Amino acid sequence: MRILGIDPGLRRTGFGVIEVEGSRLRYISSGTIVVPTDQPLAGRLKVILDNIREVVQSTRPSVSALEKVFVNANPTSTLLLGQARGAAVCALADSLLEVHEYTALQIKKSVVGNGHAAKEQVQKMVQHLLELDGIPAPDSADALACAICHAHLFPLSERLRQTAGIAPSRRTRVRAGRVLG
Repeated sequence: MRILGIDPGLRRTGFGVIEVEGSRLRYISSGTIVVPTDQPLAGRLKVILDNIREVVQSTRPSVSALEKVFVNANPTSTLLLGQARGAAVCALADSLLEVHEYTALQIKKSVVGNGHAAKEQVQKMVQHLLELDGIPAPDSADALACAICHAHLFPLSERLRQTAGIAPSRRTRVRAGRVLG
């Protein structure tokens, strides 16, 4: 299974791709999409959308994982971050990738063992877990951590089903009081 992790941001959006082979994690690619701040909001969102589409095309992940937005003390910042995240989700959905979401607490706990770990601890653990030569940049490290979190938390049975080429198990969804198949 190849996982694309995304750490959304309106100025810098991190991405990281790993491959899971049994219990082994293998680094594929990572980087940061630097969004020009001199463009109007719509243009900035398009930069995120286009670049994530390009990453998907070049790395061919089978699934994606994305950090959930936390509610900030500044509502304007939270809304802007939500829009950047929305552009990322649209790029992933447009690429027909399944999107899984994790909180910062889940990601840090999965990678470091402590949900309140510092950024530097996350960077060092990502370096260690993926056997990287150097410490990854903060945005890339957060995206790789998101991908690692998904590798750790995604149910083993589903991974085995995907490896064997068996369709995912059917899950029942309920929306507005109706059961959907």
